[in-house]
Amino acid sequence: MTNNLKYFIGNWKMFGDFGSFKIIHKINQYISKNKKFNKCKIVLCVPNTLLDFFNKKLKSQLVSLGAQNCHQEEGYGAFTGSVSALMLKKMGAKYIILGHSENRSEGETYGIIKRKITSALKQKLNVIFCIGENYKEKKNGKTFITLRKQIKGSLEKKFNKNKIFIAYEPIWSIGTNKIPKTNELRNTIKFIKRDLNFFFNTNKCPKILYGGSVNPKNIRLFSSIAEIDGFLIGGASQSSKKFIDIIKNYYK
Repeated sequence: MTNNLKYFIGNWKMFGDFGSFKIIHKINQYISKNKKFNKCKIVLCVPNTLLDFFNKKLKSQLVSLGAQNCHQEEGYGAFTGSVSALMLKKMGAKYIILGHSENRSEGETYGIIKRKITSALKQKLNVIFCIGENYKEKKNGKTFITLRKQIKGSLEKKFNKNKIFIAYEPIWSIGTNKIPKTNELRNTIKFIKRDLNFFFNTNKCPKILYGGSVNPKNIRLFSSIAEIDGFLIGGASQSSKKFIDIIKNYYK
């Protein structure tokens, strides 16, 4: 584990109402009272219905809000039921999750994801771009090939790499309580960083997050992998206690 800033990003998915602000309030209170956590950054990506309300109630520099997806078209338009990156930015979002496997499974293509990333970056949102292999690809030894295709398919060299986070979320791990072996995960993260350095022609690639069944019990296993810059946390982020325990246990 290094002394670099670590990111703990919650993905609430389809969860929450106005009363759920108490979860964020408790997280904010705990972090603000414990200075030893000043090397971590907290982001909670909540449903669009809560962004504006939470943003008005949240008076904190320690916790930022994010969205979970957007439409690929910029600005406004005749897209019933859709929300653009511009609209999300105006509601208080500073981050956005794009390319999540749940959205890919519903038909999002590389091209659509690229357009979404382009739109989000134009609004100066921090993009959390999800990549990951399914179980069949892992079993057949195609993890690296799959990740490279996802990176090349939806990123462009001209993108502002400083506004992009890569969230490695193996699909077979999401919500299953199964996680990669430590050496396997370390090698995969190293591969992603090497590939991004080559892609962007830089020695400083985007920050790499890990996501997939992250919980208070297994977080210590990840703390030994210095290459991981943070975590994208699903179900456990819907509980202030579990989310706080993840942070506490990481820094033990």
